[in-house]
Amino acid sequence: MKQEYQDLILQTCGASSLRVGAKIQTLWSGYGEIVRLHLEGCGRPSVVVKHVKFPEEAEHPGGWNTDRSHVRKVRSYQVETHWYQNYSTNQSCRIPACLATRSYGDEMLIVLEDLDVAGYDLRRTCIKDKEIRACLSWLAHFHALFLGVAPEGLWPVGTYWHLETRPDELEAMDDAELKAAAGDIDRLLNECHFKTIVHGDAKLANFCFSKSRLEVAAVDFQYVGGGCGMKDVVYFLGSCMDERECEKRVPGLLDHYFTELKVFVKKDVNFNALEKEWREMFAFAWTDFHRFLLGWMPGHWKINRYSEKLTKEVLHKLKQ
Repeated sequence: MKQEYQDLILQTCGASSLRVGAKIQTLWSGYGEIVRLHLEGCGRPSVVVKHVKFPEEAEHPGGWNTDRSHVRKVRSYQVETHWYQNYSTNQSCRIPACLATRSYGDEMLIVLEDLDVAGYDLRRTCIKDKEIRACLSWLAHFHALFLGVAPEGLWPVGTYWHLETRPDELEAMDDAELKAAAGDIDRLLNECHFKTIVHGDAKLANFCFSKSRLEVAAVDFQYVGGGCGMKDVVYFLGSCMDERECEKRVPGLLDHYFTELKVFVKKDVNFNALEKEWREMFAFAWTDFHRFLLGWMPGHWKINRYSEKLTKEVLHKLKQ
C-alpha cells in the first residue's frame, strides 16, 4: 500500500503504525480489493479499506467488458463514496461508519469501520429462517427510514440491473415476449407512488451477522439509489433460497417484512396504500431481475421455475 494511503489512515485514526492484514476480497472484474488493516497506538484495533483501482483491462466473468460497463462501475464507486460521506442510518439498519474517503487519479480509497470488531463478525452462505428474517428486518427499517427521501448524489434509479443501464443485456435476450414487455415493467416500477432509497445489491453476501444471528449490518453501497423497496426484497430472497423454498416460504417472509415496515414508517404515511402498491410490485420486481439474468447469463442458477411462474403472471397482467 502506498505511503500516502497509509499516512491518510494513520492520521484519520490517530494511530502510530499499521500493518496490512488479510485481503477480504477482490472487487468485481478486478477493480481493486478490500483489505483489513491492523492499527497500533489508537483505540481502534483495525479498519477495513476499500481500495478501488480502475484496471486498464477489466476481467468480467460474464464477458461484458464494454465501455458502458466500465462507466457504470466508475460511477458506482463515486456513488458509494457520496453515500458514505452524506448519508447515515441507525442501529436498526446498521452500516459501517465511514472514517475517510479520498480520490487519487484512477484510484479511490474508502476507509471504513471494521464490522467484525463491532460484533458483526459472521458471514453466511447457507441461511436459516431467523437469519432471513433478520435481513428482511434490516431492509424494512432501511426502506422506512428513507421513504420519500430524494436520492441526491446517488443513482436516480437504484440497483445494478435496472433497464436503462442494461441495453446490451436486453438485446442479448432470447425471450421475445419478455423483451417486448421490459420497458413497461421498468416504467411501472419507476412510477410507484411510494419510493424509498434501495440498497441496490442486497444479496446475502453483503450482510454481516452478529453472533446471535438476530442482528445484521449491511455493506456495499455501489448501487444505492431511488426506487420501490420490493427490488431489494426480491433480490435478497432470490440470493438465499432455491425455487422450492421460494414457493413455500415467500408469503410468510413477505408478511414479516411488511410487519416490520409498518412499525418504522412515519405515522402520516398511508401504510395500507403503501403495502398494497408494493405487494403488487413484488412480481414485477422479481420479473425485472429475471429479465436481466436472461440477457446477462442465461445459464444462471437463479433462472428457475419460480421466476418463470412470476414472469408469466406479470406478462398476463400486462395484457389485461
